[in-house]
Amino acid sequence: QVQLVESGGGLAQPGESLRLSCAASRVTFSYYAMSWYRQAPGKQRELVASVTSSGNTNYGDSVKGRFTISRDNAKNTVYLQMNSLKPEDTAVYYCNARRTIAPILNYWGQGTQVTVSS
Repeated sequence: QVQLVESGGGLAQPGESLRLSCAASRVTFSYYAMSWYRQAPGKQRELVASVTSSGNTNYGDSVKGRFTISRDNAKNTVYLQMNSLKPEDTAVYYCNARRTIAPILNYWGQGTQVTVSS
């Protein structure tokens, strides 16, 4: 069973930075595209950023230019560097692993809370 463990969430003031990490275990990491999603209270879960095994990235419009996703295949870890945080970035952030080689499988972490408030 694939395990995804997120860390790095917490409280930040507007304009500050946080870095989230997601460590994957029991997985052939290179088989998976990795993503970060977030869900704010009363809203649908939305894609924040994704990175393929080869390093191609994609970002949600609301975080472009502020957030950076990266992965370390040697450590089976994906990161989300969040800069210039805004109150509207407040949400639970979830790590997602999507296997890109058959069988196509999807795994989620337990989520980590990010709160941006002055």
